[in-house]
Order: sequence, then C-alpha cells, then structure tokens
Amino acid sequence: MATTILTTDDLYDFKMQLFGELKKLLTENPQSTPKKYLKSAEVMDMLQISPGTLQNLRINGTLPYTKIGGIILYEYEEILKVLKENRVAS
Repeated sequence: MATTILTTDDLYDFKMQLFGELKKLLTENPQSTPKKYLKSAEVMDMLQISPGTLQNLRINGTLPYTKIGGIILYEYEEILKVLKENRVAS
C-alpha cells in the first residue's frame, strides 16, 4: 500500500476547489421556487406572526385559505397578493 504525504498547500488547494464547487452549485440553482401551498406554521414563520394573528387574518377574511381535513393551507401567491394590496405608501 503506497503512502502519500499531504502538505498544507495540498489541503489549501482542496479547500479552494471545494469552495469553488459549492459556490457554483449555489449560484446555478439559487433558491428553488417556493411551494405553491404553505401550512400554518410556514406562514407564521414567513410573516413573523403569532398563531392568534394568523387565525384573526383567516376569520376576518384578509387571508384566503383552504381547509382539507384538519389541515389549513395557504396559497403562496395569495399571501404575496394580500401583502401587495395592503402596502402603505409613505
């Protein structure tokens, strides 16, 4: 079995190649398109709101939703539309 000695230059070259490949992967496929439907927890994270606020948005008709069984789903495009419609110009 042959033995190969690695130098710090070899490790540095490997690191630079690895970073280059990672950068290429991230720039070629930036964020993939968002999901069409989001669950309540995802909407709360996206809008930075509490469960009660999300429920109020549903009840007063501000945020349209679909309920299938016990799961409430929100359409991503509808969320963006509501945000755009309720934008306050300064």
